[in-house]
Amino acid sequence: MNVFELTRALVDIESITNHEAPVGEYLLAHLSSLAAQTGGRVERCPVKRDRFNIFAQWGEPIVTLSTHMDTVPPFFPAREDADCIWGRGSADAKGIIAAMIVAAEELLAAGVRNFGLLFVVGEERNSAGAYAAAKDPRGSRYIINGEPTENKLASATKGVLRYEIIAQGKLAHSAYPELGESAIEKLLDALERVRRMDLPSDSVLGATTVNIGVISGGRAPNVIPDEAKAEISIRIVGDPEPVRAATLRAAGDRVETREVLFTPAIHFGPMDGFETTVVAFTTDIPSFDGAWGKPFLLGPGNIHVAHTSEERVAKRELTEAVQIYQRMVRHLLAVEGASAKTVVQR
Repeated sequence: MNVFELTRALVDIESITNHEAPVGEYLLAHLSSLAAQTGGRVERCPVKRDRFNIFAQWGEPIVTLSTHMDTVPPFFPAREDADCIWGRGSADAKGIIAAMIVAAEELLAAGVRNFGLLFVVGEERNSAGAYAAAKDPRGSRYIINGEPTENKLASATKGVLRYEIIAQGKLAHSAYPELGESAIEKLLDALERVRRMDLPSDSVLGATTVNIGVISGGRAPNVIPDEAKAEISIRIVGDPEPVRAATLRAAGDRVETREVLFTPAIHFGPMDGFETTVVAFTTDIPSFDGAWGKPFLLGPGNIHVAHTSEERVAKRELTEAVQIYQRMVRHLLAVEGASAKTVVQR
């Protein structure tokens, strides 16, 4: 299958977070066939219940190409025009999976070995697959993580702090509000203060930003609500401690504030010959915690259309990515080979 056909096939398999098994089985079969023809090995790596990562290797996996199998909701299938492939996950990150697999096929046809492919679950929610992979490393010295960067090499990414803010109240008939205590009003007051927080900026990554992504609560329009909850995401640019302190201070003591996720901001090392970019989104890279080697971040697609009803990936970028991933793997294998020769000579 060429990179366009494989992208469409993957997009057409629904794999919203926590339901990645069907696309995982498809990839397992596809890579097992490739491995059987080329002397590789493919593993199903359990994460939780029916969820699993997939790791394929040829020789010693010095370099690993990796991205995620899950998507955000809602699912919609693939379509294709002259310039793009559309559909949920086309940019984030099934087009990237396809480009990595086709790059692997072309590397193998050229006799290149000592690399691997790692596809994980759960990136869109809590990086469950990356955390599991970090506990089961395979000796990789470099990991090339794929996210939509328009084929530019990321030099830095923002981090994230995710919170649940929970308010409790007392039920009452809405005609007699003095007999109750509104959880929703408590929550709204807390969120207004959170929105007005004075937050840090960074010269490279820019401003810290806050998104109130989910609000739920209440029973009925004529009932004083006894419970309410919000989920917020804060994109951080440096030390998380001042942001943690500001959030707790702003939310106040009339609500409960629970931190549910922390991912640090990251600055990456360089690789000569690539146009660079800075991205505001977070990735699985911090969750790997260095266990799969020195990280790089690059992939086809534009993050601005990921997670939207207009999600698509340019065909030109997919074909470019196939060549770029091969170039990166060859370069890193050469660097590792040169380093090994230096050690031997000493």
